[in-house]
Amino acid sequence: MVLSPRRVDPARAVCHRHDVDVLDPQIALQLAAELPPNVFDEVVRTFAADLSRLTGEMRQAAQRADAEGCRRSAHALAGTAASIGAQALERQARLALGPIPPQAGSQELEEIERILDATLRALQALPGAPPSL
Repeated sequence: MVLSPRRVDPARAVCHRHDVDVLDPQIALQLAAELPPNVFDEVVRTFAADLSRLTGEMRQAAQRADAEGCRRSAHALAGTAASIGAQALERQARLALGPIPPQAGSQELEEIERILDATLRALQALPGAPPSL
């Protein structure tokens, strides 16, 4: 059986294969409700920067064929994504933890980057989020 790759429709922000929202609004909105606006703004900026940095580190490790570095970055990316409710990014990063890490230019890495872009747009669209990330 051949499984089709997961694709993200940024307009709907849904991972179609598993019907997973890019961002769990409950987690993000709970953070927004519990934190002062300026702190929430900083939290969103920090998460966005961390998600982007970890995705870049994963890409660089794949380019160096550094399987362990790629797994470390994927593990950190999955944990960071989970803590902000970025479920599609978390799921895709966890897939990269398998026995064969993604290779440079692979469809798997491209999918992570597409989901990252959709996640950053979803974070920016949250009420009270910073105007630019």
